Amino acid sequence: MNGLHILADLHGCAADAPWFDAEALSAHCEAFALEAGLTVVGRHWHAFGGEGGVTGVVLLAESHLTVHTWPELRAATFDVYVCNFSADNSAKAEAVCTALLELFRPGQSQIRRIERGSAPR
Repeated sequence: MNGLHILADLHGCAADAPWFDAEALSAHCEAFALEAGLTVVGRHWHAFGGEGGVTGVVLLAESHLTVHTWPELRAATFDVYVCNFSADNSAKAEAVCTALLELFRPGQSQIRRIERGSAPR
């Protein structure tokens, strides 16, 4: 299926990022998706407790958004994948990526964009 998959590795992130709070991180991610014009159809989040981080997924009608945090490293990863079957959702994925970068404010980041599949003929 034709789509854009954005993969992000973040290091040296802001100390006040939502490292431990699955509920807060979920709320941010859902808001970012909705503000970008994507359709949230489900979610699942897990906080590891204590000094552990959070892992979670927001299911989108267009595909998904996942986030994983490592507070002890001030690091996070996320990926945003959108299908472009009925419309080009690439700009929406980019908007979610930008919002997450603003939330975590990394000192360093590696962002990869992968064009997946091919357009239907």
